[in-house]
Amino acid sequence: MSKTWWRGAAIYQVYLRSFADGNGDGVGDLAGLRSRLPYLAELGVDAIWLNPWYPSPMADGGYDVADYRDIDPSFGTLPEAEKFIQEAHALGIRTIIDIVPNHGSDQQEWFLQALAAGPGSPERARFWFAEGRGELPPNDWQSIFGGPAWTRVPDGQWYLHLFAPEQPDFNWTNPEVVEEFHDILRFWFDRGVDGIRIDSAAVLFKDFDSVEESYTDHDAVHEVYRGWRRIADEYGDRILIGEVWLPDQERFALYLRPDEMHTAFNFDFMARPWEPAELRESIDLTLATHRTIGAPPTWVLSNHDVPRPVTKYGRAVTSFSHTDRRDGMPSDLVLGERRARAAALLAMALPGSVYVYQGEELGLPEVDDIPGELRQDPMWTRSRHTVPGRDGCRVPLPWSGAAPPFGYSTAEPWLPQPASWEGLTAEAQDADPGSMLCLYRTALRIRRAELGDGALRWLDAPDGVLAFARESGLTCLVNLGAEPVPLPAHEGVLLASGPVNGDTLPSDTAVWLRVTEAAD
Repeated sequence: MSKTWWRGAAIYQVYLRSFADGNGDGVGDLAGLRSRLPYLAELGVDAIWLNPWYPSPMADGGYDVADYRDIDPSFGTLPEAEKFIQEAHALGIRTIIDIVPNHGSDQQEWFLQALAAGPGSPERARFWFAEGRGELPPNDWQSIFGGPAWTRVPDGQWYLHLFAPEQPDFNWTNPEVVEEFHDILRFWFDRGVDGIRIDSAAVLFKDFDSVEESYTDHDAVHEVYRGWRRIADEYGDRILIGEVWLPDQERFALYLRPDEMHTAFNFDFMARPWEPAELRESIDLTLATHRTIGAPPTWVLSNHDVPRPVTKYGRAVTSFSHTDRRDGMPSDLVLGERRARAAALLAMALPGSVYVYQGEELGLPEVDDIPGELRQDPMWTRSRHTVPGRDGCRVPLPWSGAAPPFGYSTAEPWLPQPASWEGLTAEAQDADPGSMLCLYRTALRIRRAELGDGALRWLDAPDGVLAFARESGLTCLVNLGAEPVPLPAHEGVLLASGPVNGDTLPSDTAVWLRVTEAAD
């Protein structure tokens, strides 16, 4: 494998709880994932990114980590994780794991020691403990999940948690915290992990002197990731991937300097509406930002935190914002699927690396009707049941059969699957050459052979159409307009997201053409 494999990789995101259950308890696990490795190899991915698999009380789906050097018993064991890494390597698939540096669990040993040690102790200095304003918290900061960002402990002090109360924030001005995470990185690199996805990467440092909430993108964070990069470089070809939500592209680019992260998620592209001018602007902005620093872009349509593309693209409003999720908005799923297929070919044709969230290749819709008593996302509880949260994109995958649990488990899944998913199982789609699954398999195979890292050249195109050529001679056209448009001269159609009628490209359809010398 190339040492720069990450520049053009196709990376598959596994939300372990919902991927496949191997021990029959209704919760996805390493046994289930290992049994499905041949499926992922056939799909054609270069790496698997796993959401946190550590011991956790699961107050936030595992992002409240109690022990960064072990595996949660519901998922398996540390030796089993090591075996998974080896088995994936044998199939040519690398492993990327989540590290959560901003916060741990309130059940983590360090935090339990801090509670026992009391105010002013070295143990409390690993977190953000502070005196309140009488009966009020130290300031009026609000949690990202809703409600106050401070929780009071029995001795009267308060601790900061930008997310749920069960997720106390680490104090990154403390050298002990810095060294602890250096050791955690080496622990996993020593076990063969190929990359680290860094959760909430920009929020480690806080300015409590500011009147406004001030915890995003402080300059001090860059020295943290320079230290992480030095460790990654010790191991040769290990990579760092940042979850960095920043509207300022110049600030975003600082995280991708040669001595910091290798790549970061492109949330701007994922959040844009299904409109040609918006998508073109995002692509141009992304390419320009990355070109100046020599880093490859990434292209993402969905993940475990956002509505699934089939549902999003079928809504009247097709953009996405964390502050306006539009959960429950009606969706035309037929239209949404057509657009999601086209969006997949667009994303996979662009230069750089691409991410596929589990179930995206099956065309799964968002599950909007999960009963309130079964929802587990802290967004639901913290908002007093006004924000449904992210459970709808985390419903366990349908593998086979005609009814739930669709081969995912022999038990009732931890979140309910819709009975309507019968035609969306991997088994059903495997036998249908026109399925979303077969579209992804073919696209990823062509992408591995001809696309990945590189550059693109925009081509003249009718209104409502995005058209560009890659160095291999592959030309991508996406018709986002309302009417069919003529195809340019070409030698053949490599792949289309939907039926292509003769020499015209229908609305909401993408096509990859073989063009030896694409003309401007």
